[in-house]
Order: sequence, then structure tokens, then C-alpha cells
Amino acid sequence: MPPPRSQRPTQRDIAELAGVSITTVSHVVNGTRAVAPETRAAILDAIESTGYTGDVIARSLVTGGTRTIGVAISLLANPYFAVLMQTIEREAAAAGYTVLLSDTHDTVDTEQDIVRALRARRVEGLLLTPVPGDGRVISELVSLGTPTVLVDRLTTRSDIDQVGTENIHATSALTEHLAGHGHRRIGLVSGTPGLATSEERVLGYRLGLGRAGLPWNPDLVACGHSERERGARALAELLDKPQPVTAVVVANDAMMVGVLQEARRRGVRIGEELAVVGYDDTEWADLVQPPLTTMAQPVPEIGTQAVRMLLARIADPDRRPETVRLSPTLRRRQSCGCQPVLPQP
Repeated sequence: MPPPRSQRPTQRDIAELAGVSITTVSHVVNGTRAVAPETRAAILDAIESTGYTGDVIARSLVTGGTRTIGVAISLLANPYFAVLMQTIEREAAAAGYTVLLSDTHDTVDTEQDIVRALRARRVEGLLLTPVPGDGRVISELVSLGTPTVLVDRLTTRSDIDQVGTENIHATSALTEHLAGHGHRRIGLVSGTPGLATSEERVLGYRLGLGRAGLPWNPDLVACGHSERERGARALAELLDKPQPVTAVVVANDAMMVGVLQEARRRGVRIGEELAVVGYDDTEWADLVQPPLTTMAQPVPEIGTQAVRMLLARIADPDRRPETVRLSPTLRRRQSCGCQPVLPQP
């Protein structure tokens, strides 16, 4: 008695349903030879009715590609993750690719394990939001020639494709905006040390002070390590100084949550007693009271550009690496002291 057939549909099952040979099914699935339209339609109908998916890994050994890209990103560290992934998946699907997503948890060891696991799945390329403080994973990908695009968190390297927002002039604009409201003691809650994004926003803050004719004072910079709790402690540090700040630039929205909580705990009125501006403009920025003045990142454009750069790298591995910086948009609301814009009658 023959052993029972696996519950997973096979090419033999498809061939029997469509009334063709297994070889013909293979040609349709792998695109290795032209097949008559009516035969192809019969095979596709059989695939649809059985839910056949095939063996992507085995097929890649024949065709040379899985039509799959990997995404390694920290979900907790990216408040705009949902919008970014929607864009990445839409752009990849339009090009005939599927996406495998993994969470790095923003730790070096997890990132390395995740990236190696995705490579073992034979993804054709990677979109990576690198973990701060360690470049081993990036160096490994570059040395192996794995098509890779760094997303959001840019580095100073010139041997890998990268896409994110412009940080220096954007943070300068936030600082100048506060100075334009008359503030002279403007603090900065900075992000994770050693991250190019964090360093660029500190540079932008310094540039904004200089453009406003204000001196650079390192005592007015408190590191929030891109975390909510540390963001709260950073604001407490700035407010507990003998001459507390009257305004603060918060370098990302994860720390902004902590800043708002600390201000509420102290009974400090945002927009009146303390002017606050931020960077990221997540979906809740205009829902809090007062609504937050922020620098809005062009998240959909980042996702679109990242996928297009990766597909270009897959198609031409020898093309010159490029770094793309997209301009964010200043959203003026009331947390900085601006008055609400009333609708025209």
C-alpha cells in the first residue's frame, strides 16, 4: 500500500489537476520555458485551487533568485514602523518581490543572528536599520557582497547604499524657530551616542544656535539615549539647573514621550512655561495638548527609495554606492508657543 500523500500540494498534484506533465508545471512555476496560454491558464487555476506555493529555496537553486528581500529593523525604536513597512511591501510587491521581516530588538547579537538567518533563507537583498554601536554586521554584509540598503539610521561609510532624512539643517531650523520666539536658553535632549543620526542632530542644534547668535553651551545638552525613560531624566536634568532651560529640542519621538511625562509630573505647561519641539512627527503628534511642533520625516518616500535602491543594487552589484538624504518638513503647532492657525471665514 503506497504511503499517504503529504497534505502539502506538490507539482504532481498540480499536473494531475491540470492534465499536463510535471515538467510543464515546472516550466510555468519557474518561468523557464514558454507554455501555451490555455495550458498555462489551466496550471494557474490548479495552483489557485490547491494553494500550492512550491519550494522557494529549492527553486532559487535553479533560477538563481527567490524574489524575496529581507527587512531587519527594531520595531520598538521606530515609531513610524507601520507606515514604513506598508510602503516597503507595496513597492516590493510592485516589482514582484515578497518581504521577510525580522525584529532586531535594537541589540547587536540579535541583529547579527537575524541577518544571518535572512541570508540563510536566500533573500536577494536586505534593508537594514543598523543597531547603534557596532558595525560588524554591516562590514560582514559588505565583504560578502550582499545587496544592502541602510534605512533611516545613516552611517559615515561610503561603501554601502543608505537612505534617510537630512538631519543637520532640519535640527538647525527647529533651534532657530525657538530662538525666533525669544528663547535664549535652549536645551537639547539628544539621542543614542555613536549613532550618525544623533551626532548630526547635535551638529544641527549647534548650527541653529550659531545662526541665531546664541553661544554653544554643552551643559544644555542632556542625552536621552533614544528611550522614553531616559528622555524624562534628560528633561529633569535640564530643568533642575540653576538657570533652567526655557525651551528644548527633543531629537526623536521616543524621548518626546518621556519629556511630556516629566513635564506633566512637574506641572510644567508645555507651550507656555516650556517650549518644546521634536523630530519624527508620529501620528499622535497633533493629538496631544498642546499639539507638537515637529520635523516630519518623509517616511513613505524613505521606504520607496530604499526598495528602489535595493532592486537597483540587485540588478547591478557593481554600481557605485550612494547615500540619499530626503528633506523633512517643519510642522508648526502650539507646543513651541505658536498660536493656532484659525480657519479663514
